Amino acid sequence: MRQHFSIVGCGLLFIAVCAAATCSADDRWVTYEGKQGPGKGKHVVLISGDEEYRSEEALPQLGKILALQHGFTCTVLFALDPDGTINPNNSNNIPGLEHLDNADLMIIATRFRDLPDDQMKHIDDYLKTGKPVIGMRTATHAFNIKGDKPYAHYGNGYGGKMTEWKDGFGRLVLGEKWISHHGGHKRESTRGLIAEDAKDHPVARGLRDGDVWGNTDVYGVRLPLPGDSQPIVLGQVLVGMNPEDAPLEGKKNDPMMPVGWVKSYEVPGGKKGRVFNTTMGAATDLTAAGTRRMLVNAAYWCVGLEDQIPAEGAKADLVGDFQPTMYGFGGFKKGLKPADFGL
Repeated sequence: MRQHFSIVGCGLLFIAVCAAATCSADDRWVTYEGKQGPGKGKHVVLISGDEEYRSEEALPQLGKILALQHGFTCTVLFALDPDGTINPNNSNNIPGLEHLDNADLMIIATRFRDLPDDQMKHIDDYLKTGKPVIGMRTATHAFNIKGDKPYAHYGNGYGGKMTEWKDGFGRLVLGEKWISHHGGHKRESTRGLIAEDAKDHPVARGLRDGDVWGNTDVYGVRLPLPGDSQPIVLGQVLVGMNPEDAPLEGKKNDPMMPVGWVKSYEVPGGKKGRVFNTTMGAATDLTAAGTRRMLVNAAYWCVGLEDQIPAEGAKADLVGDFQPTMYGFGGFKKGLKPADFGL
């Protein structure tokens, strides 16, 4: 009898864990099942994997917000070592990209990845469908695929025979490749100002000047951005690392660089789709409610739910005790596995 109740108890515990929206079919990624909200029934795949800005911490937090507060089912992928531990320095392995095969939105925050062909194929197939993309921070230089590999044209700064892919994934899909640190790295933070002609755009809904902030620096981009790109948020370079610091005087703020923009993309042989890209998005940037709201608003806009964004902007409360690690090379928390980011 005791054994019977023990088995029942274990079963109930398993059900409870699944109900908490963290139950995944594989321990190489984590899935948060969508609760109630406009995003119910839509699947978002969030791809982490950068050595510097702690995307392995930022994307689980963003995924939890989208799932628990808006109804999107979110699958977060990680750069993993063979033993299943998260290692952002492993640039050759992000298991679970097959989840893109049934995704409604891809959010990517990788840096200089050189993934195997069978993993890259899922990204390539997704982009050919014209489904939407959100890029964060280092996604402008998401890949570094050299030589004559089948997906070398995705590499940052690509200059090969496939001329439509000049400068790689970052430029063609997101609107820019890696250019420069425009603000002073680790000494000049970023205040977001809403572009004058974007104040009525759904991504800017509920955002005021200064709501978007990050302790990362402004990235340089080439102006004007290509095609139909529309800047939504401009990055004001500040004199220090606090949101209340004064703007830096001089040419760094004249003109200001866009740090968040919308555009369309169309890869060769594919359909046209929506993009929101931000050169912000380190885990530490998500401590600002406005930065989180910008990203959640963008998710709604990307999947065509912009009419569901309230006048005050989408809800973007932190989930759990979010204490992001400061960005920097070699600073990631060692020994973690995807399950450590469950709810």
